[in-house]
This record gives sequence, structure tokens and C-alpha cells, in this order.
Amino acid sequence: MFMAEFKLRFGDRKWYVRRIIEASSLQEAEEKARRYAELMNRGEVKWEFSYVIEAKRPLIVGDEELKKLS
Repeated sequence: MFMAEFKLRFGDRKWYVRRIIEASSLQEAEEKARRYAELMNRGEVKWEFSYVIEAKRPLIVGDEELKKLS
């Protein structure tokens, strides 16, 4: 499992979103994330692909993550 981060732009506003990517390799995940960004660029919000990382527990904040930050 992989997690991709995208930068979204709307006028002078900018924010980041993350999406879970189902893929068997990092290269496949990056290709899917780039394609996703291209397909999402149909409206006024501009999607830019940032990066992909392997994620065992994506988007979860639990005891394990809090211990790592302590």
C-alpha cells in the first residue's frame, strides 16, 4: 500500500491532500498518482503530484505514531 500527496491550487490558495494508492510497486504507485492528478485537473482546482511513500498504516494517528513523535 502506498500514500500519495498532492498539492492543490485554487487562485492564490494552496493546500495538500493525501490519497491511498493500490499498487504492487513504488513505480506503479507514482504512475497511478500522476495519472490521478491529470484526471482531477478538469475543474478550477489545479492538482499537482508531490510524492508517493510506502505506508503500512496510512492516515492513522494512534499510540504507535504518538510514541514516535515523543
